[in-house]
Amino acid sequence: MKVLLSPAKALDMDKEINAPRASAPIFLDKSEALVKKLAKFSSKKIGEMMHLSQDLSDLNHERYQSWKASTELDGNNTYAIAAFNGEVYRGFDATTLSAEKLEEAQNTVRILSGLYGVLKPLDLIYPYRLEMGTKWSVTPKTTSLYKFWGTSIADTLNEENEDGIIVNLASNEYFKAVDKKALKGRIVTPTFKEFKNGKYKVIMVYAKRARGFMARYIVDHSITNVEDLKAFDTDGYRFDENLSSGDDWVFTR
Repeated sequence: MKVLLSPAKALDMDKEINAPRASAPIFLDKSEALVKKLAKFSSKKIGEMMHLSQDLSDLNHERYQSWKASTELDGNNTYAIAAFNGEVYRGFDATTLSAEKLEEAQNTVRILSGLYGVLKPLDLIYPYRLEMGTKWSVTPKTTSLYKFWGTSIADTLNEENEDGIIVNLASNEYFKAVDKKALKGRIVTPTFKEFKNGKYKVIMVYAKRARGFMARYIVDHSITNVEDLKAFDTDGYRFDENLSSGDDWVFTR
């Protein structure tokens, strides 16, 4: 079973975790090819392409000048699961995982990325900003990052995933980068809803955190049978059979 997460825009390169080891992203050569192109862009060009403020444009311009395809900790990079700092990762809370559980997460959790394609939790990354949905023609024939990654992400998941079960906790923007025609097996997609004003609805800040909660629940409970996920009860959520349909599972509170 593999659990898919989206990355976060916010980064914390100083967060400490009980990492048992470091690993290298599988698509470093592709990442390096992207960075070589991005490093040629001006701060203004990066800002226009990514819709960033001047400060963030300057920051990311600098990041791409100093980015490396390094596989060793050097003080400027860190583990992917520690670097990302959005609501999903607050829910996952990697800082409180033991080295043993982080090793388990390394086998189960995968983070989709515009720059790196797909990351394992202990993969070393440098700070970057490149959303999967960025409108960028990488080459004249490669008119988006979705086309750049092609079937690469799906092919890797197929190779790694022994039982063929995918728990999709990624956003639509990122899961779109996984070629569904190439992906083999069963995809379970949990959705998290809150009861408000007389009906259940998705409130994104809570839904993102719940994705992190569920990924953490899978690691904490060493879940290998996806049906056991229906017992997920972190932060008051419960599986709602009436609102669920097939492998689109709804959890409510």
